Amino acid sequence: MLKQQAYISTAVGVDITINIDGSWTVHACRVTTSGNQLEIVQKEIGLTSIEALADYFAPKTLATLNINGKGVLHKQTDKINDLTQNHFAQLFPNTSLQDFYVQNFISGEQSFISLIRKNEADKILEQLKQAGFVPVMLSLGPFAITHVLPQLNSYDETVLFNGHILHRDEQSNITAYKYDASASSPFQLKIESEKIDERLLLAYAVAFQLVLAQRLEPVKVNSAPLDGAYAEVLSQKKLRTQGSVILSITFLLLLINFVVFSWLNGENSAMAYRVSRSVKSTEDIKGTQDEIRAKEQELQVLGWDGGINKAVLLDRMAACMPADLTWKEIAVNPVDVNQSRTQKMLVFKERQIHVVGLSARILPVNEWMARLKSQKWVKDVQLEDYTVDTEKDTGRFTLTVNY
Repeated sequence: MLKQQAYISTAVGVDITINIDGSWTVHACRVTTSGNQLEIVQKEIGLTSIEALADYFAPKTLATLNINGKGVLHKQTDKINDLTQNHFAQLFPNTSLQDFYVQNFISGEQSFISLIRKNEADKILEQLKQAGFVPVMLSLGPFAITHVLPQLNSYDETVLFNGHILHRDEQSNITAYKYDASASSPFQLKIESEKIDERLLLAYAVAFQLVLAQRLEPVKVNSAPLDGAYAEVLSQKKLRTQGSVILSITFLLLLINFVVFSWLNGENSAMAYRVSRSVKSTEDIKGTQDEIRAKEQELQVLGWDGGINKAVLLDRMAACMPADLTWKEIAVNPVDVNQSRTQKMLVFKERQIHVVGLSARILPVNEWMARLKSQKWVKDVQLEDYTVDTEKDTGRFTLTVNY
C-alpha cells in the first residue's frame, strides 16, 4: 500500500469508542512492513471488548490505542506551542493538568486540546496488556487521521467518516471538528487504491503513525510510561537491526576478501610464471600492462567507485526527507541505457542516485532538494521531472543526486 522506511515492522491499531451507555465499540487492524512496503494485513470491526481482540491478534504485538466518546473532551483554541498548567486552567477551570492525559494537536494557527482522566485511560491500557498486547502510544479523538489524509480519496475540504466531521482550509489545516453519530462518508473510502471501511480509518491511522513515528510527528498524549516503553522497543529494534547489518557486512567483506585473494593469488601465480619465462621480454611487459587495463575496465563496467558506503548515503537522504514525501524507487549508479546501447555493454552512471517518489505538492520536493544540497557529500541535485495525477491527487517526481 505504501512505501516507507520504519524500525517497527508490525503494529496493531486499536480504536475504542466509549458510548453514552458505557458500552464499547472496538475496531482494530494490524499493519506490517515488508522491505519498504506497508500494508494492512488484518482487520476486525465492531468488537465489544478488548478481551475479544486476543482471539484475533497474536500476543506480544506492539499496540497503539485511540479513544473516542464518553470521557474524552476536546477544546479548540488559538495555537499553544507549550501547554502549561496556566493554559490548562484557563481552558478547563478547576482542573489539574496532572490528573489527565493531554493531547495538543496543532493545525495551522489552531490547537485542539483533547484530554482524558489518567485513571480511566490507565484501566483501558491495562486491559490491553492483560489481553497480551504491548501498548506504546495513546491518541485521543480523530486527529491522528491527518497523517493518512494525503492517501485518502477526499474530494472537498470537509472529511466525514464514522461520525467524525473535520473541516479544512485550502492549506489542509483542520479548522473545526464536531461529532455526529449519523455522519458518514458519502462515497467508498480508499487508502490509495485499496478500499477501507470508514470505521477502520482511525485504527489504521494510529498504527500507521506508530510504524512511521521516526518519519512524522505522532498525534498522541504525553505519557512518561508509554514514551519510555516506546523508546525501549525502538532501541531494541535498532540494536537488532544494526547487529544484523554489521554481521551481514562483515560476512560479505570476508567472502569478498577470500574470493579476491584467491583470484589475485591465481593471477599472480600465472603472471609470475609468464614473467619468469622472459624477464626482459618487452612483449610480455606490454601484455601485462594490457591485462591490468582490462581488469580496470572490468571494475568500471561493474560500477566500482572506490568503496563508498551507499547504505550510509541512502540513510542520510532518508533522514532529511520531509514527511510529505514517499519513496517509490531508488537506484544507485543506475545503468546508462543510451551509452550501454551505443557501446553494446553495461555502462553505469557513476556516483549518481536516481530517486522516484510521490508528493501531493512540489514544495516538499523543493525542500528536500534544498536539504540535500546542504549535505557535504552531495555535489548536485536535479529535479528531472514532476507530474501531477489529478485522479489520485498526488504528484510523481524524479530526482538525480550526484555525489
